[in-house]
Amino acid sequence: MRIAVDAMGGDYAPHEAVLGAVEAAKEWSIPVILVGREEELKKELASLEYPSDLISIVNAEETVGMNEHPATAVRKKRNSSIVVANRLVKDGEADAIISAGNTGAAMAASLLTLGRIPGVSRPAIAIPMPTVKGVTVLLDAGANADCDPEDLLQFAIMGSIYAEAVLKITGPKVGLLNIGEEEEKGNRLTLATYGRLKESSLHFIGNIEGRDIPFGACDVLVCDGFVGNTILKFTEGFAGALFSLMKEALLSTTRTKLGALLIKPGLKSLKARMDYSEYGGAPLLGVRGVSIISHGSSNAKAFKNAILSGINAINEDVTGKIYKLIAANQKKT
Repeated sequence: MRIAVDAMGGDYAPHEAVLGAVEAAKEWSIPVILVGREEELKKELASLEYPSDLISIVNAEETVGMNEHPATAVRKKRNSSIVVANRLVKDGEADAIISAGNTGAAMAASLLTLGRIPGVSRPAIAIPMPTVKGVTVLLDAGANADCDPEDLLQFAIMGSIYAEAVLKITGPKVGLLNIGEEEEKGNRLTLATYGRLKESSLHFIGNIEGRDIPFGACDVLVCDGFVGNTILKFTEGFAGALFSLMKEALLSTTRTKLGALLIKPGLKSLKARMDYSEYGGAPLLGVRGVSIISHGSSNAKAFKNAILSGINAINEDVTGKIYKLIAANQKKT
């Protein structure tokens, strides 16, 4: 098993990507291939103690910027780190790709290079969202702004496989994001999707309202990518604003400062549960290979945990299980 890391992708690349890769190699004795400008990567490694037999470099002189058009950049920059890393997976020289670069480019590179699993209409980004009960897998989180009922059904199938295989949730409960719990509520997409999910063999529990997401109302939550990405960005912003307001309130007077000292351990634990770096990255489900898309501001810890997510997806054969279940579902229809 080998993991390819797009070492030039992300706000803090290549330093944090290299550091996270080294930590992962040390802890799990897993070979990691750093893809990017060789001279820069060698300089980063020179300041670190690392297992030389587990860390290798594949040179890629080009990078895809955050503001570039994803598909156009991927097609033009064939020697970019994100494209080369995906090519390693396609050619069997690596088993998973990790990238914290341009999300659209990461998705486009995996889709164009690895291709879709037969029967999958649209690959989806599956985000593990922390809740009071643990984690809810939200998909699609931004890969597909426009979807049809078949797409959402496939998202539910792929999300259920990931939740059960990697997150170890037995019989994951599937919910459909909607404006009300009643079956007859929603727009044309959710009304049509409800029936498809109800007829499926999945553990479908019905519509889920937005306010119920943080309470872990379901294990897998499906919606189109426009709505999913909006929820994701709002949640990130709200969590940051909430902690900022709490800090301001707790440090406003001497009395509250003393109270803050008492609850500091609890606040640290809470912040860790909400921290994206704890989950590492989100799998792009539906492509022929393991592709993990990480947050643009990923630090070493996030890269390390993204590599772990890739390892788990490989060990549990998530791609193979999606292939089999999608094929079985197509035979039924």
